[in-house]
Amino acid sequence: MSVVTVQLGQCGNQVGHELFDVVCADAQDGQRKAYSTASCERFFHQTTHGDLVARAVLVDMEPKVINQSISRAAKSGRWRYGETSHFSQKQGSGNNWANGYCVHGPRHRDMVEELVRREVERCDRLAGLMAMMSVAGGTGSGVGTYVTQCLRDIYPSTFILNHLTWPYGTGEVIVQNYNSVLTLAHLYKLSDAIMVHENDTVHRICSQLLNIKHISFGDVNRVIAHQLGSVLQPALTADSHGVYSRNPLGELVSSLACHPEYKLLSVSTIPQMPSASIAYSTFSWPGLLKHLRQMLISNTKMEEGIDWQVRPTAGSERTSSLTAPSFNTSLANLLILRGKDVYSAETGAFEDPALYTSWLSSQEAFNLWKSPVPFNKYEKSATVVSNSQALLRPLDNIVGKAWNMFASRAYIHQYVKFGISEEDFLDSFTSLEQVISSYSQLC
Repeated sequence: MSVVTVQLGQCGNQVGHELFDVVCADAQDGQRKAYSTASCERFFHQTTHGDLVARAVLVDMEPKVINQSISRAAKSGRWRYGETSHFSQKQGSGNNWANGYCVHGPRHRDMVEELVRREVERCDRLAGLMAMMSVAGGTGSGVGTYVTQCLRDIYPSTFILNHLTWPYGTGEVIVQNYNSVLTLAHLYKLSDAIMVHENDTVHRICSQLLNIKHISFGDVNRVIAHQLGSVLQPALTADSHGVYSRNPLGELVSSLACHPEYKLLSVSTIPQMPSASIAYSTFSWPGLLKHLRQMLISNTKMEEGIDWQVRPTAGSERTSSLTAPSFNTSLANLLILRGKDVYSAETGAFEDPALYTSWLSSQEAFNLWKSPVPFNKYEKSATVVSNSQALLRPLDNIVGKAWNMFASRAYIHQYVKFGISEEDFLDSFTSLEQVISSYSQLC
């Protein structure tokens, strides 16, 4: 079964390109026919000449980034984008969600829907749609939300996963918090699950774990692509009976997004290190899993700076995560192990009921995928995708900053002139306050 990716805006197109690069390199590394075939079927279709063409639609309101992505993919010699699977215009959305959602989205709806329909029809069986975008700008967030809405109308029973890149807290765009609030509130009604990467967190991984001195967006995007690839590449699930799972998005959603009030997924991967160091490093499954579990419960996204003082407590003793740093309660976790001796890994510590909310048994809340194939040069690697309180504080920060601006009516006229009213803002604030409340009460 195949996944069709819709890359939206500058960020979505750049992260999408890096993801296809990682997936293609990983699938073609070594003699692993079943794994390679499953991966290529999932993300690419083959031409009669044997070229791998990404199952992707590229959308932006400016042509520059799309042109760069297309030419870089073609130059790689391993894969390329479809010659007619992209759409761009000459003027951007001016970092304004309303401009993207109310103007550009409706104006170009038919063209984008046609491009997606063509890609879907190339699939023997469609596993789902993945929309990749940033929440800070105008095209990714505004057009991206509108396109997701159209996809939900056309494919009502298809799994839709939105991958969102959250902006730096210090800010790239003055109205990024408005754009983020409007995007998240709308997507919560449309998407089956929302997977989030925060630029601040990924930046720290680049700096502290990968030792990159001058960090570019390319470096950040490669880390995101590595983590995404480790989730989306083929794996063996409990029900797959020794055959690589055929429905990645469906199994991801059914494992993790079991309630419509809880859709936010965060990702942690271990190990992450400079590529030059990989050859000189050895890892054991007990060591990796001990660190990853502590990263999960202390809400630390990397193995440096883990708070080892955080311990599971009984539900009645847990505190709200919006106050002091505290235990990160999970609704559901998916653990994905890849590499050597994967069947000997002991994962019982992730099934501890103390990690989870009291209203779901740990057998239902925990899922495990495995693959004996090493991923992206790492002999052993482990990734946990978590539906937990991990994103509670950053979400509360975004909503709080947006509300402070809204209370003084800053920049509201920029949105009103494109058709977004103050009531639309208030509806979005209300729906996200409900999400924050729900995650705060997980215990």
